[in-house]
Amino acid sequence: MHDTQDWYGPETATFGDRVAAARDMADMTQAQLARRLGVRVSTLRAWENDLSEPRANRLSMMAGLLNVSMMWLINGQGEGLDAPMEEASLPASAHDILNELRDLRTDMIARVEQMGRLEKKLRAALKEDLHERAA
Repeated sequence: MHDTQDWYGPETATFGDRVAAARDMADMTQAQLARRLGVRVSTLRAWENDLSEPRANRLSMMAGLLNVSMMWLINGQGEGLDAPMEEASLPASAHDILNELRDLRTDMIARVEQMGRLEKKLRAALKEDLHERAA
């Protein structure tokens, strides 16, 4: 059976998972938390989707607003949330599927980042080509 103590640990949850869970537990919407942190909703969404991470000052503010420790947000250790009851009682096969989904999500995020880098390279190459043709 799956150990519920590591539900929010690095093996199971990402930084974004912990931010979203703590925000939900604090009964805040993304817009409410973003406003209180002084960031755009798209910035908070990127944090929750593990596309970027906040600077230390925002991380500290967020931990305070969500009533969790900074270390818990970063790595799932320290003062944070207890495992959700409904998922803690899932059979091991469901946990395996959830872990596979999380792995797939991580893979997809890496591919999106790779696509962004390639798109940036392509735009630079096209811009260079236009300059060469104009010269």
